Amino acid sequence: MKAISKVLAFGLVELIAFGLVLFLLAGTADYWQAWVFLVVFALSTWIPSIYLQRANPAAHQRRKHAGPVAETRTVQKLLIACWYSSLAAMVVVSALDHRFGWSSVPPAICLVGDVLVIVGLGVTSLVVIQNSFAASTVQVEAGQKLVTTGLYGLVRHPMYTGNVITIVGFPLALGSYWGLVAVIPGLIVLIVRIRDEEKLLAEELDGYLEYAQKARYRLVPHMW
Repeated sequence: MKAISKVLAFGLVELIAFGLVLFLLAGTADYWQAWVFLVVFALSTWIPSIYLQRANPAAHQRRKHAGPVAETRTVQKLLIACWYSSLAAMVVVSALDHRFGWSSVPPAICLVGDVLVIVGLGVTSLVVIQNSFAASTVQVEAGQKLVTTGLYGLVRHPMYTGNVITIVGFPLALGSYWGLVAVIPGLIVLIVRIRDEEKLLAEELDGYLEYAQKARYRLVPHMW
């Protein structure tokens, strides 16, 4: 119970900080897209976090252990720093877009963006449930087993698929078309990260080369 309380407390602090950034940049609290987005983001992160903390605390810790400092290899430190920069750019541009009215996104499209955020974050959470070794960092742990079923039967990197869905949804949910521009460098970073990660997996994870021959697609089924 104490661990779950910590999850909720951390999530609440994170949500308040996120909200303050959005509303300060937007210059107003009259920003319904941001309010809906914050509720969607909170529920889509809190519920899986509570479940994982109860069902598999080790997997939850792997998911939380993220960021440039957490990475063990220089190239991945740089890539993840670029990834976070692209996320920050999406939020900043989207909020400023609302403030200055650079683009007009219909409410229905904003709600589609919220759905994409729910689906994207849901996919990343399901990946951790299906593969307890799935982590936010690029590494192969001692005793790690190769998972080839579930979402891993569709693509080799379903967590990144969830990330792509999420980042497309972010700007739309916040009512910005201009925020989508920051999605492009985010996609480039993910592609480079995947290629580098696969070299490590091929060298250190037993059976990965055979799995890669069967699971042809890395990120999007029937595309790449």
